[in-house]
Amino acid sequence: MTVLAALFSVQDRFDDSLSFRYSCRGAVCGSCAMLINKVPRLACRTQVKAVLEAEQMELRPFAGSAEGVTWEQGEEVLVEPLPNLPKLKDLVVDMSRFFEYFQKVEPVLKPGEEPPEHEYAMQPQAVTELEPYTNCILCASCLAACPVSGRNQAFLGPAALAKLYRFAIDLRESGDGSRLLQANTAQGWWACEFHTNCRAVCPRGVPPNIAIGKARAELQKSGRKAPEV
Repeated sequence: MTVLAALFSVQDRFDDSLSFRYSCRGAVCGSCAMLINKVPRLACRTQVKAVLEAEQMELRPFAGSAEGVTWEQGEEVLVEPLPNLPKLKDLVVDMSRFFEYFQKVEPVLKPGEEPPEHEYAMQPQAVTELEPYTNCILCASCLAACPVSGRNQAFLGPAALAKLYRFAIDLRESGDGSRLLQANTAQGWWACEFHTNCRAVCPRGVPPNIAIGKARAELQKSGRKAPEV
């Protein structure tokens, strides 16, 4: 039984007012992300038995990782709403800030020249570098586990920055470096402290910390310095 199935059982048998999000039940929509045993996970792919038997994942402390009720590990599964986002009801959080910052980086392709007559040709190496960052399913697990996002509401967050880097390295883009400059602010690339919780909890293996590190290195190479807060 998955945690999502267990929640349906609780809803059917004990409390029909219990609120939680879900959609695909196949770990591709990101809707059912929640804090399960103090770790952001997708409820639809998290097995109850596996959570009970697994050792607690070691993450850097973040908002919600230590607060709240205690539970008997190995006997109980603790389910809470994602931290770092306002709670609306039960396990449902307000995703407005997450999507506002995601939209702020303009997550669309901006070709630098007229499109080719047929298709864009990309070398396998370029596709391999790009691919990890295309796997984001907008579940906000990375933002929920980010210590910086918990302290700094203005930080763009791991998901938005990883997506911005995805377009910055896309060979179909203009290549003028303007993409990286979009987050060359105190609340963008430079706010990250590299706790790496984002990469550890991502259900699709997206490495925002790698993207942010490479973006900062590129900016420094071009003579850009970290903006003052």
